[in-house]
Amino acid sequence: MSVAFRRESDEEHLEPRPDLPIPPGPNLVTARGLALIAQQASDWEARLDAALAAVPDEAAIKEVRRNLRYWHARRATAQVAPIPDGTTVAFGTRVTYARDEDDTQTVDLVGEDEATPAEGRIAFTSPLARALMGLVPGDIAAFRAGGRTTDLDVVAVAPIPVD
Repeated sequence: MSVAFRRESDEEHLEPRPDLPIPPGPNLVTARGLALIAQQASDWEARLDAALAAVPDEAAIKEVRRNLRYWHARRATAQVAPIPDGTTVAFGTRVTYARDEDDTQTVDLVGEDEATPAEGRIAFTSPLARALMGLVPGDIAAFRAGGRTTDLDVVAVAPIPVD
């Protein structure tokens, strides 16, 4: 039957939504990040159980399964990185840097699923993290953002404290 003769509510001809994109590269995580991924997978499993037990809503079930596949993939590929020594900026370090003499900021370099920039946790793949990687206290790196270049002066480096 031609699509022209279908009702607008007929959704069988629609393409399925693709799976959530998995970031390329290794899935490095901290111990905290691994726990967060496991919690997300558990939460989505509970949502799937609830969706299956409730009045069947095929669209909702598909969405939950889509998210569940993502978190299962992230859990299966997670690689807990060793705790760094804290002398050099690396994955798993807390870095304090200065943009200007009076403007210091501290960030933790973590995995992509653990990153929450508003809370000071940035992904190790972010441009800021890449600019800081490999530096030691006293090093200065040029960082280009927002159309201007800023010098980042590394003040301190330490392993992220374990909660």
